[in-house]
Amino acid sequence: MQQVKIYNHTRALPGELQARYCDRFGCRLRGLSLRRALPQSQGLLLVQQRATRLDAAVHMFFMNFDLAIVWLDETKIVVDVRLAHRWRSVLMPQTAARYILEMPTFWFDYFSVGDQIEFENA
Repeated sequence: MQQVKIYNHTRALPGELQARYCDRFGCRLRGLSLRRALPQSQGLLLVQQRATRLDAAVHMFFMNFDLAIVWLDETKIVVDVRLAHRWRSVLMPQTAARYILEMPTFWFDYFSVGDQIEFENA
């Protein structure tokens, strides 16, 4: 599975953040479900075919930990940021998104709507 490094060009991140690049349906459907934990420096980047609100929704069923969720549009601008609590239904972004970054809650305060994000192969 491809790994990417995540950069926030609007504000400095306190450390390295890498994410597994997930662009296939099965990978997106499973997401991080059933994992026991996620290292602080790791996340999951879900990639949709196009920007949409419905397909960018995130479910928290079968999750064992909370997440910080960052939704990005096609130009990799943050369009929504939320804390997602385990076993709490479904979250949908306020605006259409093509990329969904799921990561430990530690990262929540380091991303805001309007931030310019970039990722490159790790």
